[in-house]
Amino acid sequence: MIIKIAEGNLKTKFGEYHEILFYDGQKESFALVMGDIKGEEDVLCRVHSSCIFGHHFNSIECDCREQMEISQQLIEKEGKGIIIWLDQEGKGNGHYALLKSAEYKKQGIPQAEAYEAVGFKKDARDFRSAAEILKEIGVKSIRMLTNNPKKVETLTKHGILVISTVPTKL
Repeated sequence: MIIKIAEGNLKTKFGEYHEILFYDGQKESFALVMGDIKGEEDVLCRVHSSCIFGHHFNSIECDCREQMEISQQLIEKEGKGIIIWLDQEGKGNGHYALLKSAEYKKQGIPQAEAYEAVGFKKDARDFRSAAEILKEIGVKSIRMLTNNPKKVETLTKHGILVISTVPTKL
């Protein structure tokens, strides 16, 4: 179960959002909401996992930062939308797994397989809390900003109506 614990406003280079902070008993997650979306249909929504390298250190080895910027640009253009940020570094395996798998990645092995090579899951992320947040926010349906079918599958399984997907990679 997820509970709302705080909220406030956040100005970004892509417009102003209302931030809602949630807690599930172990981790914090938050929703950035632009515009009036309660009860709305077909709301643009990005479910995004943390990425220390991409977001904090501007790494060019992943596309996390780029996907976030594309999502924010599309939401700004539309004038409303939601970004849900989940604390799931390293595809849910943690930053240690990311560092441990670096040698395999340098050999050209895709990140998911590199995680497996060092004993972690290809993708240990769980998107159930995103579904709970969307229910709490009260949107009727979303257009999901993603290239990941697992996100759509999980949200749908947990009662979120995903009308379509919008790619975040060109």
